[in-house]
Amino acid sequence: MKRSQINQIMQAADDLIRRHGFVLPSFARWSPADFAARLDAGFIRSARMGWDITDYGLGDFDRTGLFLFTLRNGLLSDLQRGGGMCYAEKLLISRQDQLSPMHTHSLKAEDIINRGGATLVVELFGSDDRGGFAPDRGGVVLCDGIPRPYGPGEKLRLAPGESVTLKPGDWHAFWGEGGDVLIGEVSTVNDDETDNIFREPLGRFAAVEEDEAPLHLLVSDYARWLD
Repeated sequence: MKRSQINQIMQAADDLIRRHGFVLPSFARWSPADFAARLDAGFIRSARMGWDITDYGLGDFDRTGLFLFTLRNGLLSDLQRGGGMCYAEKLLISRQDQLSPMHTHSLKAEDIINRGGATLVVELFGSDDRGGFAPDRGGVVLCDGIPRPYGPGEKLRLAPGESVTLKPGDWHAFWGEGGDVLIGEVSTVNDDETDNIFREPLGRFAAVEEDEAPLHLLVSDYARWLD
């Protein structure tokens, strides 16, 4: 993705988030120079909180892509010992007909919440006995706390305010239907570098072409720009 496109997506996303009554934290507004100068930003960097825009390495963000902002994220060490900051929260934007491809997680359980906008479609498949994608299996999820069995390939349609709880082994893809959707994600500790298992071989983060200066850093920029 070109950096100019990423900058434009950031500005449009911030506008959409504000229209739905949410405001991003102050570190969302830091420039790269601001970030580099902050001696107190170590936890934000190590927890990979912040901007995240991906085309999954396919080069067609409008068709296959996702906007994310990690608002807070705990530590895997806390999760492993069973105490401390064991949770994470994100805001996502799924544009109309923009696919977030079929995937699951080996560790993370997550609530996916339609925070506003159009309908969020979530396509579901179950897993085989080893956790792999199973085209002929369904499962059971919670929709706003109510158990809901699903068949293979079933599509849940979540209106604003509705949610689904996904656990490891619930294979899922999602997109906006009828317009763009602001999504909330509340989960256990999030590790996007190792805990995304895609049905097809995909890259989790975008390769960036530096055609202009970054407005804000992506989480995938931190190692290269700040270390």
